[in-house]
Amino acid sequence: MIKPLALSLGEPAGIGPDVTIAAWLRRDAAQLPAFYLRGDVACIARRAHALGVEIPIAEVAIEDASVTFARALPVVATGHIATAAPGKPDDTSAAAAIAAIRSAVDDVQSGRAAAIVTNPIAKSVLYQAGFAHPGHTEFLAELARDNGPAPQPVMMLWCPSLAVVPVTIHVSLRDAIAQLTTEMIVSTTRIVVRDLQSRLGIATPRLAIAGLNPHAGEDGSLGTEDRSIVAPAVDILRRDGIDARGPLPADTMFHAAARKRYDCAICMYHDQALIPIKTIAFDEGVNVTLGLPFIRTSPDHGTAFDIAGTGRADPSSLIAALKLAARMADARRG
Repeated sequence: MIKPLALSLGEPAGIGPDVTIAAWLRRDAAQLPAFYLRGDVACIARRAHALGVEIPIAEVAIEDASVTFARALPVVATGHIATAAPGKPDDTSAAAAIAAIRSAVDDVQSGRAAAIVTNPIAKSVLYQAGFAHPGHTEFLAELARDNGPAPQPVMMLWCPSLAVVPVTIHVSLRDAIAQLTTEMIVSTTRIVVRDLQSRLGIATPRLAIAGLNPHAGEDGSLGTEDRSIVAPAVDILRRDGIDARGPLPADTMFHAAARKRYDCAICMYHDQALIPIKTIAFDEGVNVTLGLPFIRTSPDHGTAFDIAGTGRADPSSLIAALKLAARMADARRG
């Protein structure tokens, strides 16, 4: 039997429970792979009641999740209760969210789950509880550590018509420019190539490397970083046999015809990567973490406290994340 996906609860006061319920209800129409929720049964039952949704929920062991999925939303308990009301995180929120992530990682590392899909967390809530990691991705990298250094996680945003990777992520633009190095571009792109090959079945990935400055620096007249940092990285990658082109002017990389010429765009900073994909696929984008020893996807949205429990949360991104996780797991098995 194909292993199910492990879906973490996320922030219990956010829209994670809402979109989980909505996705399960659309399981047949969306042809979803079997998944189970790592979390608290009572929490998800209360949210269904708040939404006015009648849904069968079953607390199960992992080995029973796949067969249960057709008739009920399977929940594998973490042992941590979550009492937070919609939009109102409380003292149980951080512990419940962290326990769900830890449990899901344990499940996939032990071979009981095919991949992890994570519902959104509220970093501010976790920080108040002493969470020591910059974010979700860094915590997953730490959990993936195997008596050695943590792997380098790489964030890829994906939709059917575009995949983008920011080399620098959650830092200011000033710090992104200061931190950017040739070595960082090369190591990030090598991870992207490896995972596109092994997890998405792209034998020879085509990479478009964005320039940092307008017009990729205009031969140094608009900044020297493209000539001194980005171009040497492209040269190294090409010597490695990687199909990488650049540095390319970012303002002409994302129209429809340009997107057909590459499989992934490697961008130099956060907004350079995320603005185009969120413009193209705001509701269907998927956050994928490359570089980990397991598959992890996530919906590309936050906790949306303002609409939690209202029935207005759109499950499209979670549905896309579940389907992409299953596709990646299938490619790896193949």
